[in-house]
Amino acid sequence: MNTDGKNENWLKTAFILSIITIGYNIFEGLFSVYFGASDDTLALLGFGVDSFVEVISGIGIAHMIIRMRRSQVDSHDRFERQALRVTGGSFYLLTAGLLIGVVFNLVYKTTPTTTVAGIVISGISIVTMYFLMAAKLKTGRILSSDAIISDANCTKTCLYLSIILLASSALYEIFRIPYIDMAGSLGIAWFAFSEGNEAFEKVKENKISCSCDDCH
Repeated sequence: MNTDGKNENWLKTAFILSIITIGYNIFEGLFSVYFGASDDTLALLGFGVDSFVEVISGIGIAHMIIRMRRSQVDSHDRFERQALRVTGGSFYLLTAGLLIGVVFNLVYKTTPTTTVAGIVISGISIVTMYFLMAAKLKTGRILSSDAIISDANCTKTCLYLSIILLASSALYEIFRIPYIDMAGSLGIAWFAFSEGNEAFEKVKENKISCSCDDCH
């Protein structure tokens, strides 16, 4: 069996998955920000901004996979480190924005008109992120690539965010308690802050490894 040919095919698969991730997050971000702003739901708005930050991260991953197709990759290059810095800074800004938004909503008693869009978007996202996570894990394990497995586990974080959005959106639509949307916003803020820390940690270590979650 031609091992090099097999690896090249799986690296192509990894690249396609990264492009799908980028494209999906762009559309998810657009719809989430639009409906989050028009329906006054902070959780959905924050979720949408998070999607755009994930696009920056995804571009760095796609760039890394292109390098992997040429040679062995053990550390981030200059472009990837810069993408990680921008990603980390953006996550911190998102965290601050969500916290300010929660305080604003508390003071002015702003409540969502509806969270139906959040239910629909998060439902689609859960299915999509689960598929991408499973496909990336399979690809990473076949290639014995910590970098791709790490990306798969970061996709798992996006899956958790989708579950938080679904829970907060569904519960608000049922009970109409304003604090539910705020609680969902705080949950997203916590994950955003964690992802920001992780991005800067990767820059500091300059090492590609499974840092999002357990590799196995």
